[in-house]
Amino acid sequence: MKGLILCAGKGTRLQPFSNVTSKVLIPIANKPLLFYNIEKLLEIGIQEIGIVIQQAHEPLFKSIIGDGERWGVSITYLYQAKALGIADAVKQAEGFIRLDPFILLLGDNLIDQTLTDLRDSILLGQHDGALLLGEVEEPQHYGVAEIKEQHIVRLEEKPIHPKSNLAIMGAYAFTSKIFEAVHAITPSKRGEYEITDAIQRLIEAHFAISYTITYESHTDVGTIDRWLEANRWVLQKFASENAPLSEQTIDSTNPQSPLVLIDPSSHLVASEIGPFTTIGPHVYLENCHIEDCIILEGVSLKNVSLKGTIVSRDYWAQSAREA
Repeated sequence: MKGLILCAGKGTRLQPFSNVTSKVLIPIANKPLLFYNIEKLLEIGIQEIGIVIQQAHEPLFKSIIGDGERWGVSITYLYQAKALGIADAVKQAEGFIRLDPFILLLGDNLIDQTLTDLRDSILLGQHDGALLLGEVEEPQHYGVAEIKEQHIVRLEEKPIHPKSNLAIMGAYAFTSKIFEAVHAITPSKRGEYEITDAIQRLIEAHFAISYTITYESHTDVGTIDRWLEANRWVLQKFASENAPLSEQTIDSTNPQSPLVLIDPSSHLVASEIGPFTTIGPHVYLENCHIEDCIILEGVSLKNVSLKGTIVSRDYWAQSAREA
């Protein structure tokens, strides 16, 4: 079984941060988002991974991800020339996947759920597709599944009137049958080749499609609010696992919250940090109060109080909840 991670999106809702990097390389708890997806595939024994990117981003990805050496896997870079949808991105990987079954992940999604059920649905359960579903508060922003008698009867992409609150969580498993479907569909009203349309075609042709509903944490890291949300629950997960969080250099009498991750190269003076805060490399903070924030590499701040904010050297953006 192979892995395929889609990373060619523009990340317009994460601008201005996505203007200087791919959205799948933004840090969650001081680790690029894409690392978590690679590790998810590694957990279930996948050793060959294709990553679909914009060709112009290849030097950036190779400098951060490389060819998979750090994980002991083989990474192949594939290209999507235009952002024409998930199904179009899958088309670009047909030569890499060939006839193998594969796990498909959207690179801007972060999920805590193991991918074991998806893998086993294909390898052991003789299904041609398997989806990870999760309950969401705003299903109109997702691909939504309508379930009847424990079977998926219909999938719809970003419906105005959703039939359920069960959204596809950016994780799928397929046999090579999916390639017949992605070649057969036409663009949607959005002008994109929708993976939901391709899967719907398999359902209507009576191919076996299964699903797993996750109740673990999951986030589509597509907005500032969701970036902060992902950072919060990853920090909570680290804390629950008793993972060491703070290894910082501090000159401060203020205790740090346990839900704080601070790169050891950063320096804090008389600052109160946390909870739910990540501070990247080479940051200098003096006389600051920072809560529920992501402070990116190289930032220097003095005499500020921030909550629900992401800060880089050149930009900052505040959560809609705090604006």
